[in-house]
Amino acid sequence: MIVHGPNLDLLGVREPGIYGRTTLAQLDARLVELGDSLGLDVTTHQANGEGAIIDLLHGARTVAGVVVNPGGYTHTSVAIHDALSALEIPVVEVHLSNLYARESFRHTSITAPACRGVIMGLGIDSYALALRHLATLVALPPSPERRRRRPATAGRARRTRRRTERTDSAAHTEPA
Repeated sequence: MIVHGPNLDLLGVREPGIYGRTTLAQLDARLVELGDSLGLDVTTHQANGEGAIIDLLHGARTVAGVVVNPGGYTHTSVAIHDALSALEIPVVEVHLSNLYARESFRHTSITAPACRGVIMGLGIDSYALALRHLATLVALPPSPERRRRRPATAGRARRTRRRTERTDSAAHTEPA
């Protein structure tokens, strides 16, 4: 499952010098294609609201792993951190830009400690690397070295159906 946070629906338009010219639809198509090549069914979601992101993360309990770009909530949302911490599946945080090469307020991630790792600064390749990493985890049997901090639950490596869904803070539709 891929979760894109606020303003990522403006990819390709908003500050292309920082975020690139690839649109969200193009990025999602590439991730679904990569997932197919890795034997994964990838679902992508975008939400601008904090509550909608939390709802998506709560719904992620039935998938094998999550790639999340919390956007600006990276630096401010204890609630998203807590939703990530509640997951017993691996989560990789991604960012298109290098947060440490930007404004100082972007240097701290509240959400990163709840994730297995963070990949940033590589543009859309940040997402691809995170998805490849999750694919290796799904393919391996559970062991203490590969789990996050909490014990893995049997059967968590279930794959999801492919579906692209956009959600905003006003209306959230659960994945089918």
